[in-house]
Amino acid sequence: MASVRPCVSVKPAVRPVRYRSTRAGPAGLGRLRVCSCSLALGGDGGCTRSSGRSVDVSGAGLGLLGGDGLRIHRRGGREVLAMCSASFDGVRPAAVASAVQPVPAFPERAKVVSLVAAIMLLCNADRVVMSVAVVPFAAQYGWSSSFVGIVQSSFLWGYVLSSMVGGALADKYGGKKVMAGAAALWSLATILTPWAASRSTIMLLAVRALFGLAEGVAFPTMSTFLPKWFPTHERATAVAISMGGFHLGNVISFLATPIIMSHIGLSGTFAFFASLGYLWLSVWMMNVESDPIDSHTISKSELQLILDGRIGSKVQGSKFPSLRELFSKTQFLAVTLANVVNNWGYFVLLSWMPVYFNTVYNINLKQAAWFSAIPWAVMAMSGYVAGASADFLIKSGFSIGLVRKIMQISFCGSPLVLWGLACHCCA
Repeated sequence: MASVRPCVSVKPAVRPVRYRSTRAGPAGLGRLRVCSCSLALGGDGGCTRSSGRSVDVSGAGLGLLGGDGLRIHRRGGREVLAMCSASFDGVRPAAVASAVQPVPAFPERAKVVSLVAAIMLLCNADRVVMSVAVVPFAAQYGWSSSFVGIVQSSFLWGYVLSSMVGGALADKYGGKKVMAGAAALWSLATILTPWAASRSTIMLLAVRALFGLAEGVAFPTMSTFLPKWFPTHERATAVAISMGGFHLGNVISFLATPIIMSHIGLSGTFAFFASLGYLWLSVWMMNVESDPIDSHTISKSELQLILDGRIGSKVQGSKFPSLRELFSKTQFLAVTLANVVNNWGYFVLLSWMPVYFNTVYNINLKQAAWFSAIPWAVMAMSGYVAGASADFLIKSGFSIGLVRKIMQISFCGSPLVLWGLACHCCA
């Protein structure tokens, strides 16, 4: 026959919360010792020791939320099963609200990756504006094809320089500030582009180089920023979502630029895309921190998930290796070569597709933009699939190095398709 003893928890200005404990026979349910005592409601959601004789009442399920908890302690050959249930009878709503931390329905890291994807979208959209606008610019100012190539490549003059130091800047000053400064600067350069083209070729090339200098920071900052916000098993998906936004920027800008241009002109089109950058900037500065530890809106459970995911992964900045040390690593050389090959085809398509369709096939700018957008739409979808697949392989036990090699080898598909198209055209 089980016996019942009362145990009363008293909290000032609150009706006592009563618990009942019973002795029970089943073994193996845990351990708990319950004696006559006075308990206070613990701030951590459990029953904590306050006063009385020999109390150990803690564990999952006990606490303010009204859940029931079970723990057993063997004492004198007998086992005591304690069932603890609490209710909010007589507790002021304000006291409950202050004691229970609300769990957000939308995780902070989802908000972070959404904003990163948005700025990567704008980063690429602002590039594409010039790829489309260069056709009417060339007609208006009488640019030759060779000069068009110089204008398009001037973006890369600054891009090469800043992409090498962007990660180091993000480590030193924080990804939030560096990404914000880069977005503000390239949005300014976007606004100034039509004005610079009307002044002189030197001014135009300088503004385009400034534009590339600001945009070159985006990728290394993203690569430094996301690992701080995502555990290891979610990072590939986070990067894939961000890169999906990047490629989606191509699609949106290719399709929207000719339409916007026909309504508000060249200068208005550049100003429109730049204004989106400043709108994003205001949201970014008010809602994101460089590190989740500094966030005031993240829940404790989500922060713990992120911090646990950092185990075995070095996300904090460290001493930057020398160039000699970098070039002595075969892994670095392999990744560099893969990016050279990838970007060669990428920037050729990005810079020349609208011009190619307009001049070779003599189709108008709106039609050329539709043809130009197709590869980037496919790339946005395949990029997300690749990231999700990489996370799945890592969770399945594949090493990170092997997964990276598999993803790099997938680059072979693009040159094979281009080679086939070239052979078809020649035939």
